[in-house]
Amino acid sequence: MPEPDLEAALRRQLRELEARLQESEDTLDAIRRGAIDALVVSGGQQHRVYTLESADRPYRVLIEQMREGAVTLSPDGTILYGNHRLSEMLELPQEQVIGRDLGLFLPEGERPVLAWLLREGGRGELTLRGARGGEMPVAASLGWLAVEGEGAVLCGVLSDLSAQRAHLREVSRANALLRAEIAQREAAEAALRQSQKMEAVGQLTGGIAHDFNNLLTGITGSLELMQEAVLRGRIVGLERYVASAMASAHRAAALTHRLLAFSRRQTLAPQPLSPNRLVEGMAELLSRTVGPAIALRTELADDAGTILCDPSQMENALLNLAINARDAMPDGGTLVIGTANVLATPEACREAGMAPGPCVALFVSDTGIGMSPETAARAFDPFFTTKPAGEGTGLGLSMIYGFARQSGGQAMIESALGQGTTVWLYLPRHEGMAEEAPKGAVATPAAGRGETVLLVDDEAVIRMLMGEALRKLGYATLEAADGPTALRLLQGGERLDLMVTDLGLPGGLNGRELAEAARRTQPGLKVLFITGFAEAAGLDARGLDAGTEMLPKPFSLEALATRIRAMLDRPPSPA
Repeated sequence: MPEPDLEAALRRQLRELEARLQESEDTLDAIRRGAIDALVVSGGQQHRVYTLESADRPYRVLIEQMREGAVTLSPDGTILYGNHRLSEMLELPQEQVIGRDLGLFLPEGERPVLAWLLREGGRGELTLRGARGGEMPVAASLGWLAVEGEGAVLCGVLSDLSAQRAHLREVSRANALLRAEIAQREAAEAALRQSQKMEAVGQLTGGIAHDFNNLLTGITGSLELMQEAVLRGRIVGLERYVASAMASAHRAAALTHRLLAFSRRQTLAPQPLSPNRLVEGMAELLSRTVGPAIALRTELADDAGTILCDPSQMENALLNLAINARDAMPDGGTLVIGTANVLATPEACREAGMAPGPCVALFVSDTGIGMSPETAARAFDPFFTTKPAGEGTGLGLSMIYGFARQSGGQAMIESALGQGTTVWLYLPRHEGMAEEAPKGAVATPAAGRGETVLLVDDEAVIRMLMGEALRKLGYATLEAADGPTALRLLQGGERLDLMVTDLGLPGGLNGRELAEAARRTQPGLKVLFITGFAEAAGLDARGLDAGTEMLPKPFSLEALATRIRAMLDRPPSPA
């Protein structure tokens, strides 16, 4: 190369080196002054300078490639920056997204949500509507970011919720199918229960019809003979027909009590009772009932507590159990009647359907032929009996079961073929003293003293019989066939001393409601409810107000008069 050319080349290189040196000095000077941020990395013979302009390039690439829509917004919602994913969401080229109002891509009803996010920042759910009509649910997360020299902007991401919403729809559809299957299964179970109920009703109806037809035959036959004798003027011997009709009527009443006991809808008159004292008082009667071939033994717990139940129903239950035990021991055996204290655990109570806590158990155990598991499982069913036709109605054990359940307890059977049977009655322990049983015969009802009694019953025959019986005893009576009529009599100014009313009355006002209305007119009015079905009016003898009593149907006119006289003689309760 000629000398002039070499010299020119060297001069060019020198000028380039001087320019690069000047650039480096300017950069270092800017770094020293804080005009730019940079990091100088030394390695071997090289020095690398990383400025913010070069260092944030990977993050810009990351933001462009992320699957969430990245966005920068001005305070009024104008899009200052949007990544590639945001442009896909809005169905516009990326360069056309910048400068648009984000609110224009939302339904009218969701724009207040965006306004709140622009004002407060935070999280919310929106629905984006793209330029081509597509819709996408998104979760928006925005936060304020201060930019030096430019004020504040909002930065954040919009996350697509389409897959999540689709999953929720699938879950919802699955739940709907599951609910439909459950409903179908419940409907099938209900149909099965209804079928079983109808089968039981068929058995119940057949048994009732058979027994009541026999009883009605006895009653109507006796009345026909009485009518014939009266028409012929013969009075002698009528007592025999009257006794026959009364006996059949009493048997019919006992049958209805058993039916109501099984359905747990009979009217009980519970009172505190010592089971030990009751068993001891019945021991002689039970011994004579079972006969000399059966040895009766009692096993009474010394600390057996008090129970709250209807004494007559409990006596009836024990008598029925003793008779069943006698029939199960045709060749003689041993009958044990006892009491025990039991603590009913929550687990046992859930299975038995009773409240947990201390209980008193009464049991009747025999050494008879016992029952198979299949027979024991049906022993409490109405009209189920293993006795020959004509020797049992099949209502004894069902009545005992209903009585126990209505008294807040439970009845259970333990039995095995050839090993005898034990029936357990579990009743809640009552915290209180047992009442002494009344002694002596029932007194003849005393005469009235001119008191006025209102009789309310929709059965005209019952009103007539009660009215005649009370007027013969010296009472004044008023009668009404329904609640509204009785209420008009009460509001008419007639002063009453006592009201006798059925619980189930026509006219839209039952006996309980009538009593409440009557006491608003005449505070302190004494009320005697007469009913064979107290549960229909939501009333139980254990929850009666002061000055109110209950007399279960059927009742004798003597019992009615005695109860009325006792209530009138009792001093009024304090208000």
